[in-house]
Amino acid sequence: MMIYLDYAATTPMLDEAVNVYSNVAKEMFGNPSSLHDLGTHSKSLLELCRKELAALLNGKENGIYFTSGGTESNFLALQALIDAHSYKGKHIITTRTEHSSIYNFLLKLEKEGYKITYLPVNKSGEISLVDLEQALTSETILTTIQHANSETGVIQPVLEISKLLKQHQVLFHSDCVQTFGKLPIDLHKIPFDSLSISSHKIYGPKGVGAVYINPSVKWNPFVPNTTHEKGLRPGTVNVPGIAAFITAAQMIVKDLEAERARFNELRGVFIDCLKSVIDKVDIIQASSDKQLQHIVGLRIKGIEGQYSMLEFNRKGIAISTGSACQVGQQTPSRTMLAAGKTEEEARQFIRISFGKQTSKEDIEKAAIVCKNICNNL
Repeated sequence: MMIYLDYAATTPMLDEAVNVYSNVAKEMFGNPSSLHDLGTHSKSLLELCRKELAALLNGKENGIYFTSGGTESNFLALQALIDAHSYKGKHIITTRTEHSSIYNFLLKLEKEGYKITYLPVNKSGEISLVDLEQALTSETILTTIQHANSETGVIQPVLEISKLLKQHQVLFHSDCVQTFGKLPIDLHKIPFDSLSISSHKIYGPKGVGAVYINPSVKWNPFVPNTTHEKGLRPGTVNVPGIAAFITAAQMIVKDLEAERARFNELRGVFIDCLKSVIDKVDIIQASSDKQLQHIVGLRIKGIEGQYSMLEFNRKGIAISTGSACQVGQQTPSRTMLAAGKTEEEARQFIRISFGKQTSKEDIEKAAIVCKNICNNL
């Protein structure tokens, strides 16, 4: 059986989430917008899910909007906020290490006349608050900076970012797809104006996600006269998927601290196993308090990531060459380029990510494959 070490790309559904999805799909299939009893029952479950997710984020339930996933959450939040506040200006601040759903959306806005400032990052991928403050202008309406990078797991200082932006009355959106269920997210402590999360990163079904928009923040719907999700998005709401999503979310948040400790131990085992070839490996990481422990981004010097990935696959281990949304494009990692790597070095990048089913033995086997690649250079 293949060893799966690509949990940052997607996760298998929990049995509990599968059971909830199946039961709700069979028993509560009514459209929540319908006025008959079946629709009313679905509506009641939908609103219960909204309340439960708000509680997990320590936010307000009228700020929760369910979507088809992280990509749509990012797009809808940015579009809704930018459209409502463009009277102030057309300047947006971000980084080149953002998920493709944000990066490509901002490229589109650039062509429409918006000015996009891309903050530099250091060699581990962190931004500087000094650079952020210097980039702010009277026409800056929004800053979008991910909570943690999907390729390297490096965490950005979102609390400090939010405080700075509040002082300058600039909106703050954060892609929290990789951090929800892995790090505590408390909207009372970190007052994001909006954030995005996704079900399939936390052992829920694919095609489901959510966006939180602070109810005190004005936004405009992308499609006028839309009735679903308070006008944020069109389309019949996926109640079975949402119920399964919330089931998975409750379970992963409950186990958050224990899993963080276990991932930290697994990461240590993996890095210790590579000590004999450490001169041939470049591990891209920040200090432990600024690092998602379950994501190990690295490059084997002199070996293209695609080759390394295929070697792992040949040995029965599934890893990736970076974000799943970028695979197949044969382009060097934007995250690595932004962190100062050459194009050749950026193409050598691979990502190993742990999850609920990952054992110490799995990690040791992955390290052996990595060492063999290094020794066969």
